[in-house]
Amino acid sequence: MFDVFHKYIMSKGCISEAEYELIEAAFTPKKLRKKQYFLQEGDVSRHFAFVSKGCMRLYTVDDKGNEHIIQFALENWWISDRESLLSGNPSKYNIDALEDCELLVAAPKTMRDLVDRVPNFARMMEMMQQNSFVASQKRIQAAISFTAEEKYNQFIQTYPDIVQRVPQHMIASYLGITRETLSRIRKQK
Repeated sequence: MFDVFHKYIMSKGCISEAEYELIEAAFTPKKLRKKQYFLQEGDVSRHFAFVSKGCMRLYTVDDKGNEHIIQFALENWWISDRESLLSGNPSKYNIDALEDCELLVAAPKTMRDLVDRVPNFARMMEMMQQNSFVASQKRIQAAISFTAEEKYNQFIQTYPDIVQRVPQHMIASYLGITRETLSRIRKQK
């Protein structure tokens, strides 16, 4: 589990082995079986999770029982409900495993301590947040101005690994389109 994490951390910049040891010590391994929850709506989010193996999703369920997927997370991705982590309020989201998963988890206080103690980790986290912000902006732009076909094309270009591992109805949910629309788009290709 930590070998994937080690490779990921070391690929992000100038982190020494001594610094890496501090980082690794801050994380706890956690395994989830397929369909097992990491976080359920109404619970307070308590951990950041790094995905070492598997695929997860963050989503809401509306009053009609429809799922609205906000994020997928594959190997080398991070997942959490940051709003709940920061505010301490109950989460509006569910996070569950779409495959058997191996995670490395850390509490927000632990992450803040790492940021204070390891400047290169702080820079890595800052870059991650910037990239996340840019991805969110692109997603919002696509949601408000792209056609269903343009959304799907952007998704398959940006996330080819997800397309291979996630059921089509979940991709439709992520894109904010119906299953039927996605099916029609895929048949036209």
